[in-house]
Amino acid sequence: MELSRRTILKGAGALSLLGGRLGAPALAQAAPGVSGADIAPILFVHGNGDQAPLWVTTIWRMESNGVPRERMFAINFTDPLARTDDKVEQAGRSSTEDARRELGEAIRELKQKTGAARVALVGNSRGGNAIRNYVRNGGGGEVSHAVLCGTPNHGVYASDEGLGNEFNGRGPFLRGLNEGDSEVAAGTAFLTLRSDGLDKYAQPDGRFIGKPGTPTNVTSDGPALKGATNLVIGAVDHRETAYHPRAFREIYKFIAGREPSRIEIVPEANVRLSGLVTGTPGGVQTNRPVAGASVDVYHVAAETGERIGGPVHSSQTSADGRWGPAQVDPSWYLEIVLTSPGAVTTHVYRSPFPRSSDIVHLRAARPLGPTDAGAGAIVLMSRPRGYFGLPRDVVLFDGREPADVKPGVPTDAVTTLRLAEAEIGRPMVAIFNQERIVARAWPASENRIAVAELTY
Repeated sequence: MELSRRTILKGAGALSLLGGRLGAPALAQAAPGVSGADIAPILFVHGNGDQAPLWVTTIWRMESNGVPRERMFAINFTDPLARTDDKVEQAGRSSTEDARRELGEAIRELKQKTGAARVALVGNSRGGNAIRNYVRNGGGGEVSHAVLCGTPNHGVYASDEGLGNEFNGRGPFLRGLNEGDSEVAAGTAFLTLRSDGLDKYAQPDGRFIGKPGTPTNVTSDGPALKGATNLVIGAVDHRETAYHPRAFREIYKFIAGREPSRIEIVPEANVRLSGLVTGTPGGVQTNRPVAGASVDVYHVAAETGERIGGPVHSSQTSADGRWGPAQVDPSWYLEIVLTSPGAVTTHVYRSPFPRSSDIVHLRAARPLGPTDAGAGAIVLMSRPRGYFGLPRDVVLFDGREPADVKPGVPTDAVTTLRLAEAEIGRPMVAIFNQERIVARAWPASENRIAVAELTY
């Protein structure tokens, strides 16, 4: 069934439902009578090169609508990057079969934990490939609902070149999933969510995959599937098809069979944070745990980023890579310092965490490179759950619009400032629509990078 809902989201008001805060959150009361315990357990599946934490705001919104925390799980694929050729082994990368196997293990674990016969799966981008592969090739009986957000179901491109690539619409992987009168498996309810033209991986021109001027043979309708409920949810980017509040509404409604009672996140009185430290061996992003990493958490001033007292939490990871738990107040702005063996020391500045999470996973920032030579300090502004869209969004870094963010179709999730030595220690204000973070500049000579990491 094709339902095209063109809810165009424009300008600074586009993300007004994101729940970003300029000050401390009020402790809202949960809506009376709200319960989500009657819906299927939900397994969230991240995309190519990503991590489980991208789902944290979605999980918080689910919890705010009464879905018990123990009935949700976000998978963290061991090697989240796809191979260049699906059938050829590649260090630190995974095949479609690897992803299908790991997803199956997570499904069985969630079923065992909850006692449920079937679960709902929600995936972004490549995560949707794993979901379709699992459901179509024997796992449909375990899956009640499958929600595919920005998944390139007909490829990022469709060409006779590179047929072994998982994202080639003419390759054997996607052709196998799409063959037949219906492109979905019987017995599982499918929903696809797609952008109204701003998904960089559903574009007719190849400039977003390094081939400008070459037709991709794919359009913005590429994520839609015959036999599924297909929704266009507005001018959202590739990641926002999963993590935007508009996407949350459709995900919840499709699985629960009713509208959510609220979109905003209800803060908790006491917040506990923990997660994994993972690494990038050989420069490849993996989710393999890192032992011997130190994590220190500081309460910082909202207006200056300065530390308020000593660390509120300090821990060192063992072989499992886990850190925490840290007990914090839901009104606190935080600095999380990750000192990981062989990596740049990373100072991560975050907005207040309104709710607890055990998927606050940490990766060290990228190593200092030739373009950083001579800089006194490096400060990044990062948006993991979406891209910076200009002129769609308000994006200001140190009082100006970033020069390294391209306008038009949103493609950039990180912007970089390189500062003179005299500016070390200076507060750097990062603003994205209604979220505001103040980071401090640390000496690059000490192999340190600061990151203002946006939550919304």
